[in-house]
Amino acid sequence: MTTAQLTDGIVAQLVCLPGQAHREVFDTHIKGLYVDVQPNGRMAWRLRWYEKSGGKYPKRVLTLGNARVLTVDEARGAARDVLRKLWIGTDPKAEVLPGAGPMLEDFITQQYLPYVKTYKISWDTDESVLRNHAIPALGLIPMGQITVPQVSRLVQIMADKGMAPGTINKGLIFLRYAYKLAMRWKVEGVTHNPVAEVPNQRDDYKIERYLTPEQMRHLLAAVRRSDNPMLQHIVSFLIYTGARKREALDARWCDIEWRRKSWRIPKTKSGKVRHVPLSMGALDVLNQLKPLPTLGGPRPSEFIFANPRTGKPFAAIFYSWNTARKMAGMPELRIHDLRHSFASFLVNAGRSLYEVQELLGHADIKTTSRYAHLSRDRLAEAVEVVPR
Repeated sequence: MTTAQLTDGIVAQLVCLPGQAHREVFDTHIKGLYVDVQPNGRMAWRLRWYEKSGGKYPKRVLTLGNARVLTVDEARGAARDVLRKLWIGTDPKAEVLPGAGPMLEDFITQQYLPYVKTYKISWDTDESVLRNHAIPALGLIPMGQITVPQVSRLVQIMADKGMAPGTINKGLIFLRYAYKLAMRWKVEGVTHNPVAEVPNQRDDYKIERYLTPEQMRHLLAAVRRSDNPMLQHIVSFLIYTGARKREALDARWCDIEWRRKSWRIPKTKSGKVRHVPLSMGALDVLNQLKPLPTLGGPRPSEFIFANPRTGKPFAAIFYSWNTARKMAGMPELRIHDLRHSFASFLVNAGRSLYEVQELLGHADIKTTSRYAHLSRDRLAEAVEVVPR
């Protein structure tokens, strides 16, 4: 078997050697792609693969086109398309049916992403998950021809790559929504949602930490000793409000409604305005930072938790946070766990999941239901009051 780093110039000069029935020259870039040269001078691009790895199963060959017409790059592109179809279990010879809708990749890049960018603050997560996983597997298939087994195959491929259940579920959620939008917009050829029939993965390994009052005291003591003077205020505010980190870092003074004791978050993860009631603890944090009127001095920053050096929001606070959590003896603690702890404090204090949902700004009660076990634990303790 001859292999070469094929170029258009090399292919144009290939000839069948004397005594050969035909000559096969394989490309070093795409495994299985080769030029088949006939004694009469005809050449064809072909792709060879085995039904399963190891060469112990039937060999299959597919002709891609005339090698005197298709360039090397075009042949490699065609080979990639075939291999992508094989990867997801689709017949590589399957033709695009008329009226089958746009290619999934075209719909995602030209319609789905431009739409979610208009309201979703975390649209880049959609773009990353779909670009890295869904588009390579299903992107060149018309939406109307994508089947449930193909979506299930995508899930299996992601799992085989070691993707976490949460990442796989994000991909499914984004794809479901893409189909929902296509059907809402009456995109021609899209009449059903194959992703709706594929269940989410069970995320049994999801870790959610809830701080005890003692751990909270250790953490607050550590952040007060931080080299970042703003860290203690940021962490305290997150504990008192249950806000997301980015929401707090970008908070502005103009969004604090002092009379109503409320904080207006103009752009949340869901794209909706949210009003967060401020407790005495949260108000105390704000009062410590409230800018005083000055005459002729530098103008105070419009941001509540501004970087003292720039007057702008912190891009990240990981270094100071990482130092503080290690000092507190909790090196695995995430800033997002402060949000979980806020919810656990509410539930353990007897507040309903509906109230927790409103305070955390969850669009779906299913997201809040992860805290249901806390209320069950509290009820289990409550019934012990009877025998006592």
